[in-house]
Amino acid sequence: MTERPPYPTLAEATRVWARVALLSFGGPAGQIAVMHRITVEERRWLGDARFLHALNFCMLLPGPEAQQLATYIGWLMHGVRGALVAGGLFILPGVVSIMALSWIYAIWGNVGIVAGLFFGLKAAVLAIVLQAVVRVGKRALKNRTMLTVAALSFLAIFAFAAPFPLIVAAAALIGWAGARAGLPAFQANGGHGAVGKAGVDDATTLLGEEPADDPGGHGRSGAFKAGFGALLLWLAPVALIMLLLPGSVFADIAVFFSKLAVLTFGGAYAVLAWVAQEAVGTYGWLSSREMLDGLGMAETTPGPLIMVLQFVGFMGAFREAGWDHPLLAGTLGGLLASWVTFAPCFAWIFLGAPFMETLRANKALSAALSAVTAAVVGVILNLALWFAIHVIWREVVRVEAGPLSLDLPVLASVDWAAAGLSALALYAVFRLKLGMAGVLGAAALAGIALHLAGLA
Repeated sequence: MTERPPYPTLAEATRVWARVALLSFGGPAGQIAVMHRITVEERRWLGDARFLHALNFCMLLPGPEAQQLATYIGWLMHGVRGALVAGGLFILPGVVSIMALSWIYAIWGNVGIVAGLFFGLKAAVLAIVLQAVVRVGKRALKNRTMLTVAALSFLAIFAFAAPFPLIVAAAALIGWAGARAGLPAFQANGGHGAVGKAGVDDATTLLGEEPADDPGGHGRSGAFKAGFGALLLWLAPVALIMLLLPGSVFADIAVFFSKLAVLTFGGAYAVLAWVAQEAVGTYGWLSSREMLDGLGMAETTPGPLIMVLQFVGFMGAFREAGWDHPLLAGTLGGLLASWVTFAPCFAWIFLGAPFMETLRANKALSAALSAVTAAVVGVILNLALWFAIHVIWREVVRVEAGPLSLDLPVLASVDWAAAGLSALALYAVFRLKLGMAGVLGAAALAGIALHLAGLA
């Protein structure tokens, strides 16, 4: 048997988690792959089966699964302190870089080369979201029943503007009921499937094969205390803002993004469809094109893709706070959005981790997750279509007829430069199989070139 590696100190683990954070580009799939390579293949802190076990647990929770996976492995390794280090470092580079880009965007976003750069990024983002539809679809749509769930969720959100939480709840109920009824279509596992190359046996790793309810000698009580502490740190500022600043943009940011923190099942791409509905349509914090620009920022910086919410909060407070110093208002709005997004993520891990095995063994719960994942495919497809409409056409009209409510492009307003660049990005992603970094970089340069040529 391969000898187990030496157990790292918290300081040594911190350096590893910092490396994971700085390399975590490319959305959850890329981030999970990086984490697997470093924690499983290189460090052998845990094995393949244990890693997938933890990933499936994180899929059951609201919030970004990659960040929560890092938090959970940190908890397994060094208890509450390890979880705070791993989860905190995972989001820190994104917080800093998105804030810096938000300042640049607010000051110079419509000027020259910067505008051209974001013009190009929009085309790449469209291709990347469509790629996400294909990837998630291959994993989730294993039978006609799941395909039907995906199709219904797409119609519900695209044609009837159904709220994302309602779609998630309905899909979960269908999956749960189907499993309880013993229907074969709902018996499949709803997890991600294999990650990386199999071959690291749990028995040869630091954490071994057995579930750890007491990692590193830290009891369950410590996790529960940390969990309730995280809930307090999340909800107390929200209550204080609502009390002192009722009706303000900060109160709206605190409440809206707190709702997202509870209902963000299915990954960032699924949630962004709801954010686009509300932040653009209901609150008017930013335009659809600015939403695309924000997603381009999040795609090109390390950290969870959901960090785009910090940009949304920044732009909302920057424009709506009515302060004499709008950049300060934007900074506070962006940080508030990040705080109420990620503080609950730590709470879910700390409160749920000790019961991980029970959750994993619940077949009805796993079936509910499978149905939610299928519904997410339809929601992401809607997001991709929403992006395509707003990237390729300059004008969009809302059509409402009875229960129908949808955005349609004005066909004569097509932006041929954007259409051509989007087609090239799609070709690069699906035909040439180029990586995300290459596609984003090439699209950004192409956008700048088109701007300098007066075509964008």
